[in-house]
Amino acid sequence: MATLARPRDGRMIGGVCAALARRFGTSATTMRVIFVLSCLLPGPQFLLYIALWILFPNEKGSGAQSSPSTAW
Repeated sequence: MATLARPRDGRMIGGVCAALARRFGTSATTMRVIFVLSCLLPGPQFLLYIALWILFPNEKGSGAQSSPSTAW
C-alpha cells in the first residue's frame, strides 16, 4: 500500500482525498464523493479534513518543482 502523502498532481484543494484514495486503492473521485456525502451527516468532517491537510506531508518531488502547486 502507498504511504500517506499528499500528491503533487491530482489535487483539488489540499490533496487529502487524493492521498486517501491512493492509500486505499480507489479513485480520487470516489473518495471525494464519499467525503461530500459524509458531510450530510453530523460530525466534524471539515475539521478532520483540515487536520489531515496539516498532518499529511507533501509527496516528495523529483528535483525542483517547475510550476507552482495547484493547492491553496
